[in-house]
Amino acid sequence: MEPLTEKQIRASFVNASRREAAQATLPDLTALGWSRLDYVGWRDRRAPLLAYAVVPLDGTPTGLLLRSTDAKHRVRRRAVCAWCEDVVVTEDVSLYVARRAGAAGRRGDTIGTLICTDFICSRNVRRPPTRTEAGSDLEQVRDQMIARRIEGLRERSARFVAEVLRDTGVAPTP
Repeated sequence: MEPLTEKQIRASFVNASRREAAQATLPDLTALGWSRLDYVGWRDRRAPLLAYAVVPLDGTPTGLLLRSTDAKHRVRRRAVCAWCEDVVVTEDVSLYVARRAGAAGRRGDTIGTLICTDFICSRNVRRPPTRTEAGSDLEQVRDQMIARRIEGLRERSARFVAEVLRDTGVAPTP
């Protein structure tokens, strides 16, 4: 993912008001390993039920304001993240809900999905495959499996963003 500035991130939000975008607590952008990220996501340290994700959609950074449905945000659940689909790291996945963009969102329409609570999907898809996943050809298929996982993460996260944008006339087809 290309590095983004604070201004680019704040301008990228498609389902947040200008005020919500301006009040978002951003992560330390200089500490992010941009070259190993397929999207950037973080939880708001001042408002633990709020989170944000910026996903490239047809090369354009598209930001989402997400809300965790966990009243006790620290509750760990075993589930598979819908974005990275990692079958090894399943102990910390949360249901995040995004208000739809445009008129649908103003009416209160939302869409939800399971995502790694701390948005570690990019790390998960780059982990070496287990012997169970790769079989006896571990060395031969490692790079291919990682490349397929990365592509899958990019497709599924972009598809979610496109669904948030559906019916606004803005959503490109991922």
